Amino acid sequence: MTELVRVLRGLRRLTDDPRDAFAHRLRIGLAVAALILILSLLR
Repeated sequence: MTELVRVLRGLRRLTDDPRDAFAHRLRIGLAVAALILILSLLR
């Protein structure tokens, strides 16, 4: 569980630019959606 927390902290982005923060969240969201799709297709 601690490894998961470490990975999630690494994905966190501290920035003051709202456009950069939104783009980062969008990329992370798309990566998670792709991972879920791949895992659901493998089952």
